Amino acid sequence: MVRVFITDDHEIYLEGLSLLLGRQNGIEVIGTAASGRQLLGEIPGLQADILLLDVYLPDMGEEELLQQIRVLRPDLKIIYLTLLRGTRYIHKLTKHIIQGYVLKNASLEELLEAIRTVRDGGSYFSKDVHIGDRDEDFRHTITIEDKQIDEILSRRELEVLRLICKEYSNAEIAEKLFLSVSTVETHRKNLIAKLGVNNTVGLVKFALRHKLID
Repeated sequence: MVRVFITDDHEIYLEGLSLLLGRQNGIEVIGTAASGRQLLGEIPGLQADILLLDVYLPDMGEEELLQQIRVLRPDLKIIYLTLLRGTRYIHKLTKHIIQGYVLKNASLEELLEAIRTVRDGGSYFSKDVHIGDRDEDFRHTITIEDKQIDEILSRRELEVLRLICKEYSNAEIAEKLFLSVSTVETHRKNLIAKLGVNNTVGLVKFALRHKLID
């Protein structure tokens, strides 16, 4: 029996996945969390074999959360569940030791295969993403449908993105949105990481392709 704990901030997805996996032979869902901080509160006494973890949780950055998990439970096996395909984003996370990366639109059979593979000591990454060290492995930006953008980017990140595309500086964005400059800089870095681009030009191209600006 493999014991699984699930963390995702979308309640319907969280409850649905918990019920679905709970019906599978050989899997026991021992609990769920809807935020990074709730998860960290469970980690010290968590008796799970595998953590299924949403890449993006609004209350904590993904690298900060992963670092804290590794301090508390360095042995815990982690499979990320996400809409993000960008290899540059995955590469950043694998530096902190994760065992799997499965797209949220994957089939149940693929997710079960990932769980079994990780349980047995292996690693599993969805076939639609590529892990490697060569430069060409990290050229791709993420591929998402327009309807998924609101799930990946927060309302504030979309506001910052639109102002970046209008050539506002960080200081001007901060003044317009009543934020600190450092907060705007963080939003800009998060946008670049999430969308798998290299710079502001990449952000603008993404926004134009998805018709996020007039």
